[in-house]
Amino acid sequence: MATLERLRREMSGQIPEYFQRCRAAEEKRLTEYNAAVVIQSWFRGCRVRAYLRYLNRMGTVIQKWWRGYLARKYFRKKVKTAYFIMKMNFYNDMAVRIQKMWRGYYVRKFVHNYYALKKYLEGVAFKNHLVRKELEEYASMSEMEKIKRDLEKEERRKNHEARKMHYLLSTEQVAGVFNSPYRQYPDEMEFRLQRARPLSHRDLPRKSNDNESFVDWSDCRHPFSFPTTSPLPPINKKKPQGPFRDVGKVLQQRYRPLEPTLRVATSFTSVEKAREEIKRQEWAKGFQDDIFAPFASFQKKKPYEPLIHTSTEYKRIPYGSQHFRDEDPNTWVTKKDFQATFTSVPLFDKYGRMYSKAGQAV
Repeated sequence: MATLERLRREMSGQIPEYFQRCRAAEEKRLTEYNAAVVIQSWFRGCRVRAYLRYLNRMGTVIQKWWRGYLARKYFRKKVKTAYFIMKMNFYNDMAVRIQKMWRGYYVRKFVHNYYALKKYLEGVAFKNHLVRKELEEYASMSEMEKIKRDLEKEERRKNHEARKMHYLLSTEQVAGVFNSPYRQYPDEMEFRLQRARPLSHRDLPRKSNDNESFVDWSDCRHPFSFPTTSPLPPINKKKPQGPFRDVGKVLQQRYRPLEPTLRVATSFTSVEKAREEIKRQEWAKGFQDDIFAPFASFQKKKPYEPLIHTSTEYKRIPYGSQHFRDEDPNTWVTKKDFQATFTSVPLFDKYGRMYSKAGQAV
């Protein structure tokens, strides 16, 4: 009993302290809980971001291998096309050489024979000599006829002048103008005046092509005094009988503007341009409607959703404890390195050297 009494006296002072500590722990429970939530959210966020970076790097490696495969495939196709074009250009050049030699032989043998052409040219030269000789004779004859016509025209002009100036003829009492007493012989016009018949005012000038310069243009009866023009066509011209269309419609149909088809009017890169425009608009107008809620009491009542790789049977990835890319030689197909399936690079050094059109075609 003494022991029990002693323990009761000691417990009388510890009970209030126990209740006080329980009250303090209960008051700080919520603060500690919130601090633990913040620490867990930060740690889980760091872990998720690290895992996303790992996935991004793995995706980059996959894209790198896939793009390398596509590039090698495209390069092999391009090399094959270049080799085919180079071969076809070589065949075309050889065919052109063969055709050139054959056509030259055929033309020299059957079309342009040297001896036949020489004989033909000799005949042409002889004919040219005869033609030139005849042309020279014709030119000299034409020159003589022209001189003769000029002399006859001049003679008629002088006779006409003599007839007009017949009043200047010398008489027995008075010497004329062309018969000066101070000359030894009279002038030629004096003899013409003696032979000429006086010109009457009633005589009209004769119409002749030789003495057109002596036509009296003051005479209104001359046919060249008044200009003559052809009459204009009638205004109310009737439409010709028959299945004829209107001239305006025919010209409108002939000179109508060009109406290209949709294939010609549309650019062949319109699909790529439309895709680029859609991407640009999505990039410019894209926005996020979700409200950003940081670590606060907003997500306090939201239940925790575990990650897929931690809640499934596959477990989580040992991030940081092993290599990101493990190599297992047992799963390899062969231990040899990959061999190139396309033509070696020194082939491209021959472009433009062996064949003339290979570089331009590629």
